[in-house]
Amino acid sequence: QVELVESGGGLVQPGGSLRLSCAASGTFRSINVMGWYRQAPGKGRDLVARITDSSSTNYADSVKGRFTISRDNAKNTVYLQMNSLKPEDTAVYYCYAELRFESWRNYGYWGQGTQVTVSS
Repeated sequence: QVELVESGGGLVQPGGSLRLSCAASGTFRSINVMGWYRQAPGKGRDLVARITDSSSTNYADSVKGRFTISRDNAKNTVYLQMNSLKPEDTAVYYCYAELRFESWRNYGYWGQGTQVTVSS
């Protein structure tokens, strides 16, 4: 019943910018945490950034100062503003959300992923 719908990926040149969006839909009580992970070909899925229900944020060292995570609670949406993109940022970006349901149980969900390619 829960879906995480991602958008905003694409092809950009080095130094360019992209803004990713992820909207959670379904029936749930609240969102504890939302974040972004990425996976390059042949590599594992690594944390990029996350934001809690108290708006605390965490970033991977490789993106600090370049990426900014934010949320719109009214829309159940998380954003990732990516500036000064580098070729090594090329990956599939996955949205993650930990949701609290009406039963008070918590579960984590993944989006389908959106491709980000940084190339000249």
